[in-house]
Amino acid sequence: MIRFLLTIILLVATSNSFAQAPYPSKVNLRFDHWYDYAEMTKALHDLVEAYPELLSIESIGKSVGGRDLWLITLNNPATGGDRDKTAMFIDGNIHGNEIQAAETVLYSIWYLCKSYGVIDRITELVDERSFYFVPMENPDGREVWFHQPANPHYLRGGIRPVDNDHDGLLDEDGPDDLDGDGHITSMWIKDELGRYEIDEDDPRFFARVAEDDPPGGWSRLGEEGIDNDDDGRVNEDGIGGYDPNRNWPADWQPEWIQYGATDYPFSLPETRAIGEFLLDHPNVAACQSYHNAGGMILQGPSASYMKYPRSDSNVHTEIANKGAEMLPFYEPMIAYRDLYTVHGGEDGFTYETLGIVSFTNELWTDKRMYAKDNNPSKEERTQFRDLLQFEDVFVPYHEVDHPTYGKVMVGGTTKYSSRVTPPWMLQEGCHRNFAFTMFHADEMPLLKWGSLDVKKIGNQLWKVTIEVDNDKIIPSRTAMAARHHIGSPDVIDCKTSGTNNVATSGTVRSLQKTTKLTEIESEHPQKILVNSGIRGKDSTLFQFIISGFGHVEFVYKAEKGGTLHRKVQLKEQFVPKPIEHKRAIPVDNS
Repeated sequence: MIRFLLTIILLVATSNSFAQAPYPSKVNLRFDHWYDYAEMTKALHDLVEAYPELLSIESIGKSVGGRDLWLITLNNPATGGDRDKTAMFIDGNIHGNEIQAAETVLYSIWYLCKSYGVIDRITELVDERSFYFVPMENPDGREVWFHQPANPHYLRGGIRPVDNDHDGLLDEDGPDDLDGDGHITSMWIKDELGRYEIDEDDPRFFARVAEDDPPGGWSRLGEEGIDNDDDGRVNEDGIGGYDPNRNWPADWQPEWIQYGATDYPFSLPETRAIGEFLLDHPNVAACQSYHNAGGMILQGPSASYMKYPRSDSNVHTEIANKGAEMLPFYEPMIAYRDLYTVHGGEDGFTYETLGIVSFTNELWTDKRMYAKDNNPSKEERTQFRDLLQFEDVFVPYHEVDHPTYGKVMVGGTTKYSSRVTPPWMLQEGCHRNFAFTMFHADEMPLLKWGSLDVKKIGNQLWKVTIEVDNDKIIPSRTAMAARHHIGSPDVIDCKTSGTNNVATSGTVRSLQKTTKLTEIESEHPQKILVNSGIRGKDSTLFQFIISGFGHVEFVYKAEKGGTLHRKVQLKEQFVPKPIEHKRAIPVDNS
């Protein structure tokens, strides 16, 4: 009996401990649920109200439709201002129909806040870094997808009117919900020459007949819709008709080369607002964009003729390969090589124009249906919907009247059937992508002073060798930034105290006595420009010849690596490299 009671007590205690994990949040958010614009706005403001010591919110602009572009800043002011720290920019939902991207950003804010002060690794990361989040880059397209009839691919762009069919009219012929069920599905008509027939194995679907077989008696008319402008075509000019992810000033090409580019880079208020924010925050060293389908960890280049420095490509590859371990069924990909060419993309802008290490993650992959490495077959997709989604994403075919074609059949899969993660699978995807992004964030440059060697080489003449370390994968300045003079180079400045001055300075390769000084600056030797920054997982030794006595102060400043200060007494001394910095997010280097 006693053993039984002890077992019960142990089980209760264990269950309670599990009930407390993950750690409770001050804001109860669900991640088996999609948030429309109003709900997302409320969730963001609720988080800011609950965690005012970490979060702030601002509108950085208005969408075409007049909706606020909400930006959340996450920073611990007790450890410094957000602009004084290396920062990461995280965004989602640049395409209106890529709804789960916004949920992934929301999850990231929520998890960081509820874990701060509880999980040491998260606490350290938040104390060291700052974060900027834009969950909904395209709020207008998101609203259309939620609140107007749509298929999985509508609305990708925004709502600025476009004359897609070049007839002088704007947005006059989009899809129509013929049966009023809130979905845009497929439209079929009986046709004695049609090449489709009702599927024998599953009469809910149509199957294409073999080329040598007789006609099947059915033809597909496309998506639900009518000829609204009497031009003989259906659904040829719907809302918008452009691509916000082709509107950035990075290898931008006009519309006849890159569909969806619009008139010129930053012609859309949404992209311009985000671009201006990033230009105003040179401390951003990493960017993560979330899109919705394909299971990809995408990096540039986005065109074959764009060449990236090898060292930067190696940085991207090392981070992406770790991501592939964290994200089952995801593949690291080079955009132009493994997907397609993109001109004027966001990650091209952030890396090629701003020198920021950037990734685009495509969140959902059909391989997650049955956790297999191969893409599921048509039969497996249908089985997944039947067994696990209970036809929740399927509208049975039924007859409706069409003003042009008469009786037609309407039905098939809904906008929830592809491209978006099933809600009951959403939270795992959010968390895994969040964890990858935090790994990326933790590998942003983190500079610290290394060894110090002060030697007397003459009467009141000193040789000071000082080291700057970067324990992380990402350099304090990317090779792309150094090559194209993007932003400001790193600087190490020796500030004298009035009783001394710098005679000459340079860099050295080691602390060996035979090491020669490489002169960097003859006119102003107190300041060395470090054009290439401090490379990832590396350090640089700087040497100053100083005459006089007293002390000097060294200041190392990097746009994307923060600022270091170190006061040094002019006396013989050797300070070895400090103990290696503890990583916020562990890395397996085996």
